[in-house]
Amino acid sequence: MHPKTGIETDRLLSVLDRLEDSWGMENHPPERSFGSPLDGLIATLLSQNTNDRNSERAFFEMKRRWPSWGQVMEAGREDLVDAIRLAGLAPTKASRIREILSLIRKDFGSYDLDALKAWDPMRVRNYLDSLPGIGPKTAGCVLAFELGMPAFPVDTHVARIVRRLGWFSDKQPATEIQEEIETLVPKNRQAGGHLNFILHGRNTCHSRKPDCGHCPLSDLCPFPAQASGRTS
Repeated sequence: MHPKTGIETDRLLSVLDRLEDSWGMENHPPERSFGSPLDGLIATLLSQNTNDRNSERAFFEMKRRWPSWGQVMEAGREDLVDAIRLAGLAPTKASRIREILSLIRKDFGSYDLDALKAWDPMRVRNYLDSLPGIGPKTAGCVLAFELGMPAFPVDTHVARIVRRLGWFSDKQPATEIQEEIETLVPKNRQAGGHLNFILHGRNTCHSRKPDCGHCPLSDLCPFPAQASGRTS
């Protein structure tokens, strides 16, 4: 049992195993990279507060118009806003993209984050967290899927499931949950586990009407009994 959270190791591993059996994302998940750490960073930034379909369409429209990041900067903010409008919050995201690109050019001499591949994961995390608009979830996605480093990003699906499992309270923010869960889940299972949690949240453990009757975690999860008690 983890001394801080009280989560039993055997139960945690059972959850990881069952979700892996259900959704198939193994310890080393399929290639999820956008092609480079910088591309992955900007693509993940665009995914904030919107769905993957819209954010990816916005990302690839931007890349279609301007294949290089230097061209993105030369295009100007308003043209960038127009290109990524489908991702939502376009004015804010355009400003952040331009700020991030300027900082990266200053720090590395080019629009390139490949140098991070040789860094210690904690140093990478601290650097990404320092960039405007980049929090632990976005940094975690870059670590896991662009750099192959341990990370377990916590989005709304992951947060919902671990709260229903009774591992965390509704009052604990996603940032705190991510910090704790990354100490609990074996490093080689974090990226695959993250993807399995997301698939489980999308397909079974829905926000409003979870399909507890077909959930592989039903005997490990207190939520079905709690929900039944609220409706009886």
